[in-house]
Amino acid sequence: MSVLVTGGAGYIGSHMVLGLLDRGEDVVVLDNLSTGFDWAVPSPARLVKGDVGDSALVATLIDRHKIEAVVHFAGSIVVPESVADPLGYYLNNTVKSRSLIEACIKAGVERFIFSSTAAVYGIPETNPVFEDARFDPISPYGTSKLMTEWMLRDCAKAYGLKYVALRYFNVAGADPKGRAGQSTARATHLIKVASQTALGQRQRLDIFGRDYDTPDGTCIRDYIHVTDLIDAHLKALDYLRGGGEPDVFNCGYGRGSSVLEVIGAVERVTGHPLKVRDMPRRPGDPPILVAGAERVRAVLGWGPRHDDLDFIVKSALDWEERLAKRNAA
Repeated sequence: MSVLVTGGAGYIGSHMVLGLLDRGEDVVVLDNLSTGFDWAVPSPARLVKGDVGDSALVATLIDRHKIEAVVHFAGSIVVPESVADPLGYYLNNTVKSRSLIEACIKAGVERFIFSSTAAVYGIPETNPVFEDARFDPISPYGTSKLMTEWMLRDCAKAYGLKYVALRYFNVAGADPKGRAGQSTARATHLIKVASQTALGQRQRLDIFGRDYDTPDGTCIRDYIHVTDLIDAHLKALDYLRGGGEPDVFNCGYGRGSSVLEVIGAVERVTGHPLKVRDMPRRPGDPPILVAGAERVRAVLGWGPRHDDLDFIVKSALDWEERLAKRNAA
């Protein structure tokens, strides 16, 4: 029996593959390599280049490899891009997810873990924001993910599908052993951009607004190390295998760091200042977005191991240096 990881050649997906392999699971990766990399899929995982919306291919993989669970990362994740191309995002994130879910139900795959997002909440009225907060996504990205959550909810009721949706807050860092990291060239994650700036790969880091109602005037986000996030996925898989009922969990540490605090961490780790530029606020940026993360601990038994901003930054910096050497070879 195997686990199918869609988008397993990408940032978070490749870490999931490592997590599964580290505990002896049999892993199949389906990725169209539009943003992922074949070299990011470690052996003995098997990489199949293809589209998650190809229902015939998915059915073949499920049958051939005796897939018993699917962990679904494949999709598009750039919020401004989703505003410019909503139909593309609804196709990639919603229509193709529907195709995947249907293929699983037809083939009798009962366990499904979905990569969702805190963007389903939009700009929350209070922080921390809990799983029962009002949905109010402000981008097609957030809406496309919420629609997939609703499909999973309805399929659980109609067909008995067992699923867990994990709503990520701000994922950052890299595998502590240096085996994987954020490798997409146009990634917009703050800690990656700050790391690239510190290493001279970017001219400067833009700060989008210093006039928010926060202690230092910059936005606050809940940064979770990617390895801790993967541990939540592994625990979700164990939960479903143990007969757990469909559920949704926030994934964060329950505390936030501001943009200036992230910059300070990068400067501490590197020992030199970052060149920054003040820019206007970006439309739709919540001043504060922090996870109410008690349920993932209570129900799944999850607990973080890398809840330290300097550690997260150090692992991201180490990966950027490795990636630069790879790209230069």
